[in-house]
Amino acid sequence: MSFLLCAGRQHLNKGRVVAHDVDVNLGDHTLEYGDILRDDIVRGRIYGKAGNPLIVIPGGISASRFIADGEQTTKKERDGWWSDIVYSGGPVDLNHFQVLGLDFAPGGDNVNSPLTITTKDQAKRLAKLLDHLNIHHVHAMIGTSYGGMVCLSFAQEYPERVGKLCILGAAHRPYAMGVALRSIQRRIVDMGVDAGRPEQGLKLARELAMTTYRSAEEFSERFTATPHDSNPIRFDVGDYLEARGQHYHTIMPIHKFKALSESIDLHAVDPKKITAPSLLIATRSDQLVPPSEMQLMSELLTGPSELVTIDSMYGHDSFLKETHILAPLLSSFVQEHRHVA
Repeated sequence: MSFLLCAGRQHLNKGRVVAHDVDVNLGDHTLEYGDILRDDIVRGRIYGKAGNPLIVIPGGISASRFIADGEQTTKKERDGWWSDIVYSGGPVDLNHFQVLGLDFAPGGDNVNSPLTITTKDQAKRLAKLLDHLNIHHVHAMIGTSYGGMVCLSFAQEYPERVGKLCILGAAHRPYAMGVALRSIQRRIVDMGVDAGRPEQGLKLARELAMTTYRSAEEFSERFTATPHDSNPIRFDVGDYLEARGQHYHTIMPIHKFKALSESIDLHAVDPKKITAPSLLIATRSDQLVPPSEMQLMSELLTGPSELVTIDSMYGHDSFLKETHILAPLLSSFVQEHRHVA
């Protein structure tokens, strides 16, 4: 199914919701590839009324447990990375659902690199968090990008715990071109470290990554190929990428970037072991997870599945930029077969 919606964005007064963090200390434990993750604390954040059906929403490698616009206390506020989707009265309605977000390992304190961690490892950490919350079955999981890979791993490892899946921009395996581009990014980081300029390496890797998250169409529409009057070798698109790299350096530790980049490339699940009903949302311009990969996964899944392909110039980042298109799809998905405790 192809889906294109031309309606304008809605600017709603979503308000802020009270949320709370939940930490589970797993101590030291061995990962799938044999590395030891030390002093591991699984940190989640819960929005919504206790007792309502739970939806787990993990995001991309740069996302965090902060999904909605909420506050942990009346004094501390934090905007969420998907606040146009998750709010009271929204597509994922916090009046009717609880929502759980989480931070991926390794945390900022786990600097003992190299560390090889897989989406299966992340799924096991999520299972431990749910155990701590005494939640044995979730109404739904909505995973975007890397979070979609983690959801697929969770559904494979714990099929009895998942009501249904919505996967955006992720498949059962990494796409070869994506592996190639991420490999170059990691080598850029390594060169920066070897040269004594680790931050510069991370900035450049992020600049390259931004060209893979978006589409050529967006860049052509948004930027010109005209050099600056003051400097003939500077361009507006280069300034944009440089700013994105500079910002990323302030929020992403180098060891975490490398571990999660590698984790994407090691991702592997068997779709035949996934029995939960699934809604798969692909983007036609996605360079990293093209619709053909999600179509193949849809054909291999044991559980019933529906593939929706949207048109967007934002490529892999469409789940962040095209919330007005995703809103009706996600609202219908979460409401189906809803049972309030």
